[in-house]
This record gives sequence, structure tokens and C-alpha cells, in this order.
Amino acid sequence: MNLNRVKQILSSSADIEVKYNGASVWIDQLNEDGRTATVHLRGPLEERSTVEIHELVEE
Repeated sequence: MNLNRVKQILSSSADIEVKYNGASVWIDQLNEDGRTATVHLRGPLEERSTVEIHELVEE
């Protein structure tokens, strides 16, 4: 995924499915470096991870 698409998803009120390593995630924020984002798994676990945005896939 590219930087502009991450920004669009973050500003959208729509439920846009994004996957990281095959797991469905929510994007919490774009990090200041512009290359990584903080995400967490959809579901009961709220564990957050920092991932490279190019590794995110929109379904």
C-alpha cells in the first residue's frame, strides 16, 4: 500500500478491510517517518504493532 492510500483510509469513515501478513488489521495511525504505521488486529486483542506501510494490503 502507498502513503496516500493509508492517509485516505485513516480519514475515511468507511470500514475498509486491510490485511497485514494475511491477518485483518485496523490502521491506528501513520507514523512520523511516513514509512510505517501503527496497526492492531481486528477482534478482542488490542495489541499494537508498527509495520511498514508497503506490507499492508487492501482487500
